[in-house]
Amino acid sequence: MAAKLSITDIDAQIEKLRERRKTLIVKSAERFARAATKAGLAEMEIADEEIDRIFAEIALRAEPDGQRQAGRRAELGIIAVTRALTPCLVTPSYA
Repeated sequence: MAAKLSITDIDAQIEKLRERRKTLIVKSAERFARAATKAGLAEMEIADEEIDRIFAEIALRAEPDGQRQAGRRAELGIIAVTRALTPCLVTPSYA
């Protein structure tokens, strides 16, 4: 039988998961920022809406047939990552 967790233990686990999530988001944003910089996108004046549309198109091209719902979730995730990495495109942390 599993040991009963206290509220403090659960709160600690939640905090660890939040930190892990934050780390994964940052790594993902940095990955996309590196790709954008290599492609020369960092120097271009592109509106956020246009970037969102471009990444949505990439997500649709990358998704296997029959997975439209998963593709939509990926599209939303990419839009969120794009918005999160906008400051990274201006001043990349790895430069």
